[in-house]
Amino acid sequence: MKKTILMFLFVCSAFLAMAQTSPVKFEESKHDFGKVTLNQPASTSFEFTNTTSKPVIIEMAQASCGCTTPEYPKKPILPGKKAAIKVTYNAAAAGHFTKSVTVKFADVQQPVILSITGEVVKG
Repeated sequence: MKKTILMFLFVCSAFLAMAQTSPVKFEESKHDFGKVTLNQPASTSFEFTNTTSKPVIIEMAQASCGCTTPEYPKKPILPGKKAAIKVTYNAAAAGHFTKSVTVKFADVQQPVILSITGEVVKG
């Protein structure tokens, strides 16, 4: 009987861990630049709001390649406050692109994935 109860509690805790939600709400998680001129960097900001009752900290924001640069606030974002992650794409090669930025928040296992797309054309 004890073994059954322990197993039940273990399974419940696993489901609770998987149900963990993001501490912030992004206004958008994808951005389409449309057509971008070759060798002209393109930037966008992904705005978000801290939806918790505690400050949240971004531990890291990592781009999928060296052609994409994320900039994020290093200070804690207070409850109810807005902040933004600026993502710049270095349009050095012609053609369609899809890139991502993985954002990791402190004390949250599941990262947030932001993505940008577009097409680099010759000016």
